[in-house]
Amino acid sequence: MVCKSIVSILVMRVDSAATWNTLSITIIGSIDDHEPCRLFGIMVRVGAEAHRRIMMTLQELRYLVALADKGNFVRAAEACHVSQPTLSTQVKKLEDYLGVTLFDRNKHHLWPTPIGEKIIEQARIALNVVDQIKQIAHRGQDPMNGPLRLGVIPTLGPYLIPQVLAQIRQGFPQLSLYLREDLTGHLLERLRQGRLDALLLAIPVRGEDIESMPLFNEEFVVAMPPGHPLAALRCIRDKDLARGDLLLLEEGHCLRDQALAICNADVSEQREELKATSIETLRQMVAAGAGCTLLPVLATAFGAGGLNAGLVQIRSLARPAPTRTIGLVWRHHYPGEASVRRLGEIIVAHLPAVPGVTAVPGANGAAAPTQLQSPRQPQRVARGGIAAVRA
Repeated sequence: MVCKSIVSILVMRVDSAATWNTLSITIIGSIDDHEPCRLFGIMVRVGAEAHRRIMMTLQELRYLVALADKGNFVRAAEACHVSQPTLSTQVKKLEDYLGVTLFDRNKHHLWPTPIGEKIIEQARIALNVVDQIKQIAHRGQDPMNGPLRLGVIPTLGPYLIPQVLAQIRQGFPQLSLYLREDLTGHLLERLRQGRLDALLLAIPVRGEDIESMPLFNEEFVVAMPPGHPLAALRCIRDKDLARGDLLLLEEGHCLRDQALAICNADVSEQREELKATSIETLRQMVAAGAGCTLLPVLATAFGAGGLNAGLVQIRSLARPAPTRTIGLVWRHHYPGEASVRRLGEIIVAHLPAVPGVTAVPGANGAAAPTQLQSPRQPQRVARGGIAAVRA
């Protein structure tokens, strides 16, 4: 009776997994009435191994994406909290299952193959969908409970985040806010890959797959060393800036393009040897007498470097002053949209009391339609002969 029961179980398993047929029938035909349990154990082990081979796992996809991101087996294994042999074995099994080579390798380098790049892109999408399912369930209980990965541009983060972070933590202690500072282009790429949940940057940005929420407008001012010719002017016009000593950030910063748009300067006229990688570097170059520059007004508040010592002087631009609009953006259909909107409301409610920083009317209302416009090409609206930059 025991043997017949086992045979019945095995036949049911064969019916539910056609790929086992040949092997299963062979084992069933060789069952010995005296050792049914031992043979059944063999069947379970062989069957489980066969079943494992007909499917890929989410963990294998995570290893695949980690390896693509880190470009190194050791670093990818550390990121996944597994040993390097474990990760290598799982990636190799995935390659065997798919029947393609996902990475080209040599002793020193590793890079995705063309077909590997396509598969990695789809793996990111699949993992992102799984994360969204988890977030939908989690945020259904409390939208401000759990992790929120926020990207911030470097010309804003150091001057705004410290002013609002305490209020965010106090109001929502269960919200785990993870911050990443990077250039606009890099942040958008991470957002689309699902590696960031929302971005705080100058808008509008390009993409029909992105929604945005404008928060506040921030004016630009001119920073210059003492004794600079512009220091004698109470307010400065855009044409006054076209004198050849305007210092800029390097390419990739949206602030660079905004500054060029304000003063109507030609990129070819800018000095290649005087490009900064950050606002703080710009400020130090100004303090050293290398020229003048345009700064967002938040970067001149709270005793920023060189201002208190009198090494950098600030002058306003002629009215209406050029501004940039700061807002939050997120992926279309992002399940944590309620969390992002609530974060935006907190930021607007606790904006620093700095002249030149004004909340956008209805900042906590509906998402603004995203315009198909690059952050490197700021919108310029003529107002009395002065360009008002809105990106």
